[in-house]
Amino acid sequence: MSNTTISRFKVPELAELPEDIRQRILAVQEKAGFIPNIFLALAHRPAEFRAFFSYHDALMEKSEGLTKAEREMIVVATSGINQCTYCVVAHGAILRIREKNPLIADQLATNYRKADITAKQSLMLDFAVKVSRQAHEIGESDMQTLRENGFTMEEIWDIGSITALFSLSNRLANMANIKPNPEFYNMARGEID
Repeated sequence: MSNTTISRFKVPELAELPEDIRQRILAVQEKAGFIPNIFLALAHRPAEFRAFFSYHDALMEKSEGLTKAEREMIVVATSGINQCTYCVVAHGAILRIREKNPLIADQLATNYRKADITAKQSLMLDFAVKVSRQAHEIGESDMQTLRENGFTMEEIWDIGSITALFSLSNRLANMANIKPNPEFYNMARGEID
């Protein structure tokens, strides 16, 4: 995909980028086999790129609390609600890999309430959607329901923070018209084990 079709905004060439950002992008390319378009699209604003991915990593790369797959479930479900094609497609691929389930991302993106997930995960996504759409209505009863169903306050914070970050990301990707890489569409679409 050429840089002109990735975003409505200027996408810099790798050689033009600050060394730390270029190295981060090259490391992602080495691991994934391609450069996810979000990295290139956000790189035209280096300070914002660093801030976004620092917060992303702090939330999404934790090993304690929610599983990495549950973190991706939050991203896919709320990105579906927010109609963000980039995040649904890219994070859907990551979720399929983490869950080893080729169906889960499509289920969550279209209607998480009908997805093949646990009752606890469904409550997690109910809360995430409420954070995305009606954060002003969240009250103690929401916290109590989550705590009564086994979520710690730190996990509740993570659900809300992941939702908030990706609500920002969804809006930014939609505004900039950032296109998903074609590679994401077919990742982990094989047979169920």
